[in-house]
Amino acid sequence: MAQQRAGGTEWDVIVVGAGIIGCAVAREVARRGAKTMILEGRDVGAGATQASAGVLAPYIEAPSDGPLHALAVQSLALYDDFIKNVADESGQSIEYRRCGTLELAHDGNAAEQLKTLGDWIRSKGVEAQWVDAPGVTKIEPALNATSGGLLVPSHGYVRAVQLTDALLAAARRRGADVRIGPHVESITEDGDCALVASGTDIYRARTVVVAAGSWSSELAGETHVAPVRGQLVRVRWQGPPLQRILWSESCYLVPWLDGTLLVGATVEQVGFDERVTAGGVQTLLNAASAVLPGIGDATFVEARVGLRPSTPSGLPIIRRSAQHAAVVYATGHFRNGILLAPLTATLVADLIL
Repeated sequence: MAQQRAGGTEWDVIVVGAGIIGCAVAREVARRGAKTMILEGRDVGAGATQASAGVLAPYIEAPSDGPLHALAVQSLALYDDFIKNVADESGQSIEYRRCGTLELAHDGNAAEQLKTLGDWIRSKGVEAQWVDAPGVTKIEPALNATSGGLLVPSHGYVRAVQLTDALLAAARRRGADVRIGPHVESITEDGDCALVASGTDIYRARTVVVAAGSWSSELAGETHVAPVRGQLVRVRWQGPPLQRILWSESCYLVPWLDGTLLVGATVEQVGFDERVTAGGVQTLLNAASAVLPGIGDATFVEARVGLRPSTPSGLPIIRRSAQHAAVVYATGHFRNGILLAPLTATLVADLIL
């Protein structure tokens, strides 16, 4: 057994956290030959990952020049091969579609802003098409009246939980050991290595990757990561099938192949409160009904909640610790953990291996 007191088995990499980022990093370093362990005190993907709609839309999530946009565009370019390879390695299917986004304008001012955004997107060599109000009704007949919309065909989504499970399975097939149970309590120096205390056990590793999402600052205060609650609703839609991800000023709707829709998402500064609330669900359904008037007749399936890890800069933290070189941070992705997973995994693996 690999689980021993410090001074026994030494790991190349211990990843703390089994959300989308932790699983992506573990799979990548294990794929490159590192002796890898994942430690998770909750269920796999139980943080922000489980409540993510998996939208892959850099020109909506980061619609201006800057480092976040550059990271998001670069990561989206990796996604086709990333999904294919993870599916092959894990033997699991992953719902992944580049079905496009249709960002809707609620009035004339919003329409002009979206037209300007479309000009900027096209200046980047990416297809973006303005669709007038009659055109929106033609391509998405279930929608309420709009002032038009901006169509970006290269955007898409992935089912986040499916991808996380497949990443974990792929990591295991590459030899990674996965321990779900006791929380990691501390990470301390041990020469050039680090010691990780989890429950009654202590593990030694050449590198420890902190990928604990909103809980990262509890293990490493220099990260300054804070939780932002996001609630999401899933319903079974009875109307004309939606062909694209719909994005409005106050919500988005993601159509899954099984006929259900995801409606997201709230943004709430409530600390570590992980409750689904009646007010959150009501807010989402009200916002969705302004876009999709028939949603009141949809069958309620579930509501989910997750704590997104935010940072003061709005950028993820992907770097070595300034206090100890054996510790690497991969956290603070806020709303973009799914989108940035393949690039983050590559950056972290390049850094430590």
